[in-house]
Amino acid sequence: MEEREHRPAWKTLLAFGIIYFVWGSTFLFIRVGVREVPPLLLAAMRFFVAGAVLYGWTRARGERAPKGREWLAVTILAFMIFVVDYGLLFWAEQRVPSGIAAVILATIPVFMALSEILVLRTQKLTMRLGVGLLIGVGGVSVLMSRGMDLGGAPIDRAGALALIVAAMSWSVASVLTRKLPLPAAKTTSSGAQMLVGGVLLTVAAGALGEFRGFHPSTVSWGAWLALAYLIVAGSIVGYTAYVWLIHHESPTKVGTYAYVNPVVAVVLGYFFGGEGLGLRTIVGTICVLLSVIVITTAAKKTVVVVAAESPAKP
Repeated sequence: MEEREHRPAWKTLLAFGIIYFVWGSTFLFIRVGVREVPPLLLAAMRFFVAGAVLYGWTRARGERAPKGREWLAVTILAFMIFVVDYGLLFWAEQRVPSGIAAVILATIPVFMALSEILVLRTQKLTMRLGVGLLIGVGGVSVLMSRGMDLGGAPIDRAGALALIVAAMSWSVASVLTRKLPLPAAKTTSSGAQMLVGGVLLTVAAGALGEFRGFHPSTVSWGAWLALAYLIVAGSIVGYTAYVWLIHHESPTKVGTYAYVNPVVAVVLGYFFGGEGLGLRTIVGTICVLLSVIVITTAAKKTVVVVAAESPAKP
Protein backbone atom coordinates (compact mmCIF):
# COMPACT_ATOMS: atom_id res chain seq x y z
CA MET A 1 0.00 0.00 0.00
CA GLU A 2 2.82 2.37 0.89
CA GLU A 3 4.51 1.76 -2.47
CA ARG A 4 1.26 2.56 -4.23
CA GLU A 5 0.83 5.88 -2.36
CA HIS A 6 4.32 7.10 -3.28
CA ARG A 7 4.23 5.95 -6.90
CA PRO A 8 4.11 8.95 -9.28
CA ALA A 9 0.68 9.27 -10.89
CA TRP A 10 2.25 10.02 -14.27
CA LYS A 11 3.71 6.50 -14.45
CA THR A 12 0.29 4.94 -14.01
CA LEU A 13 -1.30 7.33 -16.55
CA LEU A 14 1.49 6.65 -19.05
CA ALA A 15 1.16 2.88 -18.69
CA PHE A 16 -2.63 3.04 -19.16
CA GLY A 17 -2.14 5.37 -22.14
CA ILE A 18 0.18 2.81 -23.72
CA ILE A 19 -2.13 -0.20 -23.36
CA TYR A 20 -5.15 1.91 -24.39
CA PHE A 21 -3.83 3.84 -27.37
CA VAL A 22 -0.69 2.02 -28.52
CA TRP A 23 -2.40 -1.36 -28.52
CA GLY A 24 -5.48 0.16 -30.11
CA SER A 25 -3.32 1.61 -32.88
CA THR A 26 -1.56 -1.65 -33.73
CA PHE A 27 -4.51 -2.81 -35.84
CA LEU A 28 -4.03 0.10 -38.25
CA PHE A 29 -0.28 -0.52 -38.44
CA ILE A 30 -0.90 -4.19 -39.22
CA ARG A 31 -3.12 -3.13 -42.11
CA VAL A 32 -0.40 -0.79 -43.38
CA GLY A 33 2.18 -3.58 -43.22
CA VAL A 34 0.17 -6.35 -44.91
CA ARG A 35 -0.42 -4.16 -47.96
CA GLU A 36 3.21 -4.79 -48.96
CA VAL A 37 4.52 -7.70 -46.88
CA PRO A 38 2.96 -11.19 -46.87
CA PRO A 39 0.88 -11.48 -43.68
CA LEU A 40 2.46 -14.50 -41.99
CA LEU A 41 5.94 -13.26 -42.83
CA LEU A 42 5.13 -9.85 -41.35
CA ALA A 43 3.81 -11.49 -38.18
CA ALA A 44 6.87 -13.75 -38.03
CA MET A 45 9.25 -10.78 -38.15
CA ARG A 46 7.28 -8.92 -35.49
CA PHE A 47 7.14 -11.69 -32.94
CA PHE A 48 10.54 -13.27 -33.57
CA VAL A 49 12.32 -9.97 -32.92
CA ALA A 50 10.08 -8.93 -30.03
CA GLY A 51 10.30 -12.40 -28.48
CA ALA A 52 14.08 -12.53 -28.82
CA VAL A 53 14.38 -9.16 -27.07
CA LEU A 54 11.97 -10.00 -24.23
CA TYR A 55 13.31 -13.50 -23.68
CA GLY A 56 16.92 -12.34 -23.90
CA TRP A 57 16.20 -9.57 -21.39
CA THR A 58 14.68 -11.99 -18.86
CA ARG A 59 17.61 -14.38 -19.21
CA ALA A 60 20.07 -11.50 -18.77
CA ARG A 61 18.25 -10.64 -15.52
CA GLY A 62 18.87 -14.15 -14.28
CA GLU A 63 15.41 -15.64 -14.80
CA ARG A 64 15.35 -19.40 -15.15
CA ALA A 65 14.99 -20.81 -18.68
CA PRO A 66 11.97 -23.05 -19.37
CA LYS A 67 12.53 -26.77 -18.86
CA GLY A 68 11.51 -29.63 -21.16
CA ARG A 69 7.81 -29.89 -20.27
CA GLU A 70 7.58 -26.11 -20.08
CA TRP A 71 9.00 -25.73 -23.59
CA LEU A 72 6.34 -28.14 -24.85
CA ALA A 73 3.63 -26.05 -23.17
CA VAL A 74 5.17 -22.86 -24.56
CA THR A 75 5.14 -24.37 -28.07
CA ILE A 76 1.48 -25.43 -27.83
CA LEU A 77 0.42 -21.94 -26.73
CA ALA A 78 2.71 -20.28 -29.27
CA PHE A 79 1.02 -22.21 -32.05
CA MET A 80 -2.50 -21.34 -30.88
CA ILE A 81 -1.81 -17.69 -30.07
CA PHE A 82 0.72 -16.59 -32.67
CA VAL A 83 0.24 -18.93 -35.62
CA VAL A 84 -3.54 -19.32 -35.44
CA ASP A 85 -4.70 -16.14 -33.70
CA TYR A 86 -2.21 -13.57 -34.97
CA GLY A 87 -1.59 -15.36 -38.26
CA LEU A 88 -5.30 -15.19 -39.06
CA LEU A 89 -5.52 -11.58 -37.82
CA PHE A 90 -2.69 -10.45 -40.14
CA TRP A 91 -4.23 -12.43 -43.02
CA ALA A 92 -7.72 -11.08 -42.37
CA GLU A 93 -6.55 -7.47 -42.34
CA GLN A 94 -5.90 -7.78 -46.06
CA ARG A 95 -9.68 -8.15 -46.44
CA VAL A 96 -11.26 -6.49 -43.38
CA PRO A 97 -10.85 -2.88 -42.14
CA SER A 98 -8.54 -2.61 -39.14
CA GLY A 99 -11.23 -1.12 -36.90
CA ILE A 100 -13.64 -3.96 -37.63
CA ALA A 101 -10.87 -6.51 -37.02
CA ALA A 102 -10.35 -5.00 -33.57
CA VAL A 103 -14.08 -5.11 -32.84
CA ILE A 104 -14.40 -8.79 -33.78
CA LEU A 105 -11.36 -9.73 -31.73
CA ALA A 106 -12.96 -7.92 -28.80
CA THR A 107 -15.30 -10.93 -28.64
CA ILE A 108 -12.49 -12.92 -26.99
CA PRO A 109 -14.19 -12.64 -23.54
CA VAL A 110 -17.33 -14.11 -25.14
CA PHE A 111 -15.45 -17.22 -26.23
CA MET A 112 -13.53 -17.33 -22.95
CA ALA A 113 -16.82 -17.42 -21.08
CA LEU A 114 -18.06 -20.20 -23.36
CA SER A 115 -14.83 -22.15 -22.77
CA GLU A 116 -15.23 -21.81 -19.03
CA ILE A 117 -18.87 -22.94 -19.21
CA LEU A 118 -18.42 -25.84 -21.63
CA VAL A 119 -14.79 -26.97 -21.16
CA LEU A 120 -13.54 -26.07 -17.69
CA ARG A 121 -17.03 -26.02 -16.16
CA THR A 122 -15.84 -23.34 -13.74
CA GLN A 123 -18.64 -20.99 -14.76
CA LYS A 124 -22.39 -21.45 -14.82
CA LEU A 125 -24.57 -20.13 -17.62
CA THR A 126 -26.51 -17.45 -15.77
CA MET A 127 -29.13 -15.18 -17.28
CA ARG A 128 -26.65 -12.29 -17.28
CA LEU A 129 -23.98 -14.29 -19.08
CA GLY A 130 -26.53 -15.61 -21.56
CA VAL A 131 -27.66 -12.09 -22.41
CA GLY A 132 -24.04 -10.97 -22.79
CA LEU A 133 -23.25 -13.85 -25.12
CA LEU A 134 -26.31 -13.14 -27.28
CA ILE A 135 -25.45 -9.44 -27.54
CA GLY A 136 -21.90 -10.28 -28.64
CA VAL A 137 -23.06 -12.75 -31.27
CA GLY A 138 -25.61 -10.18 -32.43
CA GLY A 139 -22.92 -7.53 -32.82
CA VAL A 140 -20.81 -9.76 -35.06
CA SER A 141 -23.94 -10.72 -37.03
CA VAL A 142 -24.68 -7.05 -37.67
CA LEU A 143 -21.20 -6.57 -39.11
CA MET A 144 -21.51 -9.62 -41.37
CA SER A 145 -25.20 -9.59 -42.32
CA ARG A 146 -26.16 -8.96 -45.92
CA GLY A 147 -29.84 -8.78 -45.09
CA MET A 148 -29.86 -5.83 -42.69
CA ASP A 149 -30.32 -2.43 -44.30
CA LEU A 150 -27.88 -0.49 -42.14
CA GLY A 151 -25.92 1.19 -44.87
CA GLY A 152 -22.40 0.28 -45.92
CA ALA A 153 -21.31 -3.09 -47.26
CA PRO A 154 -21.05 -6.05 -44.87
CA ILE A 155 -17.52 -7.13 -44.17
CA ASP A 156 -15.78 -9.88 -46.11
CA ARG A 157 -17.08 -13.21 -44.80
CA ALA A 158 -13.81 -15.11 -45.16
CA GLY A 159 -11.99 -12.39 -43.25
CA ALA A 160 -14.69 -12.27 -40.57
CA LEU A 161 -14.66 -16.05 -40.11
CA ALA A 162 -10.86 -16.00 -39.86
CA LEU A 163 -11.10 -13.41 -37.09
CA ILE A 164 -13.74 -15.46 -35.24
CA VAL A 165 -11.49 -18.53 -35.39
CA ALA A 166 -8.62 -16.33 -34.20
CA ALA A 167 -10.65 -15.15 -31.21
CA MET A 168 -11.66 -18.74 -30.39
CA SER A 169 -8.05 -19.93 -30.58
CA TRP A 170 -6.86 -17.18 -28.23
CA SER A 171 -9.68 -18.02 -25.80
CA VAL A 172 -8.90 -21.74 -25.71
CA ALA A 173 -5.19 -20.97 -25.30
CA SER A 174 -5.98 -18.66 -22.39
CA VAL A 175 -7.97 -21.43 -20.72
CA LEU A 176 -5.09 -23.88 -21.29
CA THR A 177 -2.68 -21.61 -19.40
CA ARG A 178 -4.35 -22.89 -16.23
CA LYS A 179 -3.53 -26.50 -17.06
CA LEU A 180 -0.15 -26.38 -18.81
CA PRO A 181 3.20 -26.25 -16.92
CA LEU A 182 4.56 -22.80 -17.82
CA PRO A 183 7.54 -20.87 -16.41
CA ALA A 184 6.66 -19.06 -13.19
CA ALA A 185 7.91 -15.70 -14.48
CA LYS A 186 5.26 -14.24 -16.80
CA THR A 187 7.77 -12.20 -18.81
CA THR A 188 9.93 -15.28 -19.42
CA SER A 189 6.88 -17.28 -20.45
CA SER A 190 5.55 -14.61 -22.80
CA GLY A 191 8.98 -13.86 -24.30
CA ALA A 192 9.51 -17.58 -24.98
CA GLN A 193 6.03 -17.86 -26.51
CA MET A 194 6.65 -14.89 -28.81
CA LEU A 195 10.04 -16.27 -29.84
CA VAL A 196 8.70 -19.75 -30.60
CA GLY A 197 5.66 -18.18 -32.27
CA GLY A 198 7.97 -16.20 -34.54
CA VAL A 199 9.80 -19.37 -35.54
CA LEU A 200 6.55 -21.25 -36.21
CA LEU A 201 5.17 -18.33 -38.23
CA THR A 202 8.36 -18.31 -40.32
CA VAL A 203 7.90 -22.02 -41.07
CA ALA A 204 4.22 -21.45 -41.92
CA ALA A 205 5.10 -18.52 -44.19
CA GLY A 206 7.62 -20.68 -46.02
CA ALA A 207 5.19 -23.58 -46.34
CA LEU A 208 2.57 -21.27 -47.87
CA GLY A 209 5.06 -19.85 -50.35
CA GLU A 210 5.21 -16.34 -48.91
CA PHE A 211 8.96 -16.10 -49.49
CA ARG A 212 8.53 -16.61 -53.23
CA GLY A 213 8.35 -13.29 -55.01
CA PHE A 214 8.98 -11.29 -51.83
CA HIS A 215 11.74 -8.73 -52.27
CA PRO A 216 12.50 -6.57 -49.23
CA SER A 217 13.96 -3.86 -51.46
CA THR A 218 10.52 -3.21 -52.96
CA VAL A 219 8.87 -2.60 -49.58
CA SER A 220 8.32 1.07 -48.79
CA TRP A 221 9.69 2.84 -45.74
CA GLY A 222 6.12 3.22 -44.50
CA ALA A 223 5.67 -0.55 -44.25
CA TRP A 224 9.03 -1.03 -42.53
CA LEU A 225 8.18 1.73 -40.05
CA ALA A 226 4.84 0.03 -39.40
CA LEU A 227 6.71 -3.20 -38.60
CA ALA A 228 9.14 -1.35 -36.32
CA TYR A 229 6.20 0.23 -34.50
CA LEU A 230 4.54 -3.17 -34.03
CA ILE A 231 7.76 -4.65 -32.63
CA VAL A 232 8.87 -1.82 -30.35
CA ALA A 233 5.66 -0.06 -29.33
CA GLY A 234 3.09 -2.80 -29.79
CA SER A 235 4.98 -5.80 -28.40
CA ILE A 236 7.93 -4.71 -26.26
CA VAL A 237 6.75 -1.40 -24.76
CA GLY A 238 3.08 -2.42 -24.67
CA TYR A 239 3.71 -5.70 -22.93
CA THR A 240 6.13 -4.11 -20.44
CA ALA A 241 3.48 -1.52 -19.54
CA TYR A 242 0.88 -4.27 -19.16
CA VAL A 243 3.03 -6.36 -16.81
CA TRP A 244 3.89 -3.28 -14.74
CA LEU A 245 0.21 -2.37 -14.41
CA ILE A 246 -0.78 -5.91 -13.46
CA HIS A 247 1.60 -5.65 -10.50
CA HIS A 248 0.51 -2.17 -9.43
CA GLU A 249 -3.18 -1.82 -10.28
CA SER A 250 -6.27 -3.95 -9.92
CA PRO A 251 -6.59 -6.46 -12.80
CA THR A 252 -10.15 -5.24 -13.30
CA LYS A 253 -8.87 -1.74 -14.11
CA VAL A 254 -6.11 -3.08 -16.33
CA GLY A 255 -8.65 -5.22 -18.20
CA THR A 256 -10.48 -2.09 -19.34
CA TYR A 257 -8.11 -1.98 -22.32
CA ALA A 258 -10.42 -4.59 -23.88
CA TYR A 259 -13.16 -1.93 -24.07
CA VAL A 260 -10.93 0.93 -25.23
CA ASN A 261 -8.77 -0.75 -27.90
CA PRO A 262 -11.60 -1.39 -30.40
CA VAL A 263 -12.84 2.19 -30.10
CA VAL A 264 -9.32 3.54 -30.68
CA ALA A 265 -8.88 1.20 -33.66
CA VAL A 266 -12.19 2.24 -35.25
CA VAL A 267 -11.46 5.95 -34.80
CA LEU A 268 -7.90 5.70 -36.14
CA GLY A 269 -9.06 3.58 -39.06
CA TYR A 270 -11.65 6.22 -39.94
CA PHE A 271 -9.40 9.27 -39.68
CA PHE A 272 -6.08 7.85 -40.88
CA GLY A 273 -6.91 4.65 -42.76
CA GLY A 274 -9.79 5.82 -44.92
CA GLU A 275 -12.11 3.22 -43.39
CA GLY A 276 -15.86 3.70 -43.27
CA LEU A 277 -17.76 4.57 -40.10
CA GLY A 278 -21.39 3.94 -40.99
CA LEU A 279 -24.38 2.85 -38.93
CA ARG A 280 -23.48 -0.82 -39.40
CA THR A 281 -20.02 -0.32 -37.86
CA ILE A 282 -21.38 1.79 -35.00
CA VAL A 283 -24.18 -0.64 -34.08
CA GLY A 284 -21.94 -3.70 -34.34
CA THR A 285 -19.22 -2.07 -32.26
CA ILE A 286 -21.64 -0.97 -29.53
CA CYS A 287 -23.14 -4.47 -29.31
CA VAL A 288 -19.76 -6.18 -29.03
CA LEU A 289 -18.44 -3.74 -26.41
CA LEU A 290 -21.66 -3.99 -24.40
CA SER A 291 -21.32 -7.77 -24.51
CA VAL A 292 -17.72 -7.59 -23.25
CA ILE A 293 -18.73 -5.29 -20.40
CA VAL A 294 -21.66 -7.51 -19.36
CA ILE A 295 -19.54 -10.68 -19.43
CA THR A 296 -16.42 -9.34 -17.72
CA THR A 297 -18.33 -7.62 -14.94
CA ALA A 298 -20.42 -10.75 -14.38
CA ALA A 299 -17.39 -13.01 -13.98
CA LYS A 300 -14.59 -10.78 -12.78
CA LYS A 301 -12.64 -13.39 -10.87
CA THR A 302 -12.59 -16.01 -13.62
CA VAL A 303 -11.84 -13.61 -16.48
CA VAL A 304 -9.15 -11.75 -14.54
CA VAL A 305 -7.21 -14.92 -13.74
CA VAL A 306 -7.10 -15.88 -17.41
CA ALA A 307 -6.12 -12.40 -18.57
CA ALA A 308 -3.30 -12.16 -16.04
CA GLU A 309 -1.71 -15.49 -16.99
CA SER A 310 -1.85 -15.27 -20.76
CA PRO A 311 0.22 -12.99 -22.99
CA ALA A 312 -1.37 -9.61 -23.31
CA LYS A 313 -3.14 -8.66 -26.49
CA PRO A 314 -2.69 -7.43 -29.10
